[in-house]
Amino acid sequence: MVGMQEQVFVWKIIELHDKYVAYVTECFQGHTLFHKALKEAFEVFCNKGVSGSSNAELLATFCDNILKKGCSEKLSDEAIEDALEKVVRLLAYISDKDLFAEFYRKKLARRLLFDKSANDEHERSILTKLKQQCGGQFTSKMEGMVTDLTVARDHQTKFEEFVAGHPELNPGIDLAVTVLTTGFWPSYKTFDINLPAEMVKCVEVFKEFYQTRTKHRKLTWIYSLGTCNINAKFDAKPIELIVTTYQAALLLLFNGSERLSYSEIATQLNLSDDDVVRLLHSLSCAKYKILNKEPANRSISPNDVFEFNSKFTDRMRRIKIPLPPVDEKKKVVEDVDKDRRYAIDASIVRIMKSRKVMGHQQLVAECVEQLSRMFKPDFKAIKKRIEDLITRDYLERDKDNANTYKYLA
Repeated sequence: MVGMQEQVFVWKIIELHDKYVAYVTECFQGHTLFHKALKEAFEVFCNKGVSGSSNAELLATFCDNILKKGCSEKLSDEAIEDALEKVVRLLAYISDKDLFAEFYRKKLARRLLFDKSANDEHERSILTKLKQQCGGQFTSKMEGMVTDLTVARDHQTKFEEFVAGHPELNPGIDLAVTVLTTGFWPSYKTFDINLPAEMVKCVEVFKEFYQTRTKHRKLTWIYSLGTCNINAKFDAKPIELIVTTYQAALLLLFNGSERLSYSEIATQLNLSDDDVVRLLHSLSCAKYKILNKEPANRSISPNDVFEFNSKFTDRMRRIKIPLPPVDEKKKVVEDVDKDRRYAIDASIVRIMKSRKVMGHQQLVAECVEQLSRMFKPDFKAIKKRIEDLITRDYLERDKDNANTYKYLA
């Protein structure tokens, strides 16, 4: 399912739920039997996949579309609040709430970091609703992310004051840095890209400023999330290019060289081949051909040679050059699976620490009960985690009964 279809599908589920809730409350006076039937029916329906997507992902995408700039303008504040309230109600039927949380967190990160969020109040409002529905642990990281952005704005103001007070440090480039707390945000790959000298100076100036704020924190730069505005001088007219930090680093190489081979670019940037291919494709084969390539085909190979396309022009004076999107779904699912293993381990250890000795069936049942608020653990996964904890000397099997475990302090 894509884009508009996803939105329509979730709106239809909301309408369907509203309709049957009205039947239960008005026609059947809210009788518990009908409430139970409604709950069971929606649990079955909401835990089925749709065209390769889980409903957890669809609900997270629906929220993202409603909360993003450009989408929310079509709805009144009351309509947005109502829709968010109803999505959170639907989430109650979904077993994989942790999967929703991870998809939602990834999308929230993009809204916050790229200034795509339409309204801070709505962002905080849905977190309050999610907290009431799923508990404080569910939203703690997301709340931390929203708070980080508020603190980051203060940092930025102080940084600008610092540069104004030390003109000798001014890098000559307008720089905005968002400092994030590692534990709150999704994990991002950090590469040691070779930045151009202009950017290196910016980084050094900010580091010097940050040292005046705190001596006990280490900054890890995530250049893959950065954006740059570059003034490109073409023959016809100058055009402002809005690009990623990686794209900017690549383009700035052409200030010093007219022609560069694929291998020269890869060596100078110190990026993986996958990243270099994506960057070069976006700048030479996509809609805006800022670079000319030889041979002039639509695929990137190690033998290609590139040069700045001085003849490029466009009717706009400011253009955004997107990178091909990366499918995040696989990474989200992997992260959730990893977190589930930790959660199952922690649950088993908690139970066994309290009980000391326990039968297999009873341990599995208690583990499922403890974790079912966030996800429905698979029996095989629990068995596998028990075996792993035995090999790590947290538990041992009873010598007289293989189906009974003992806790090893």
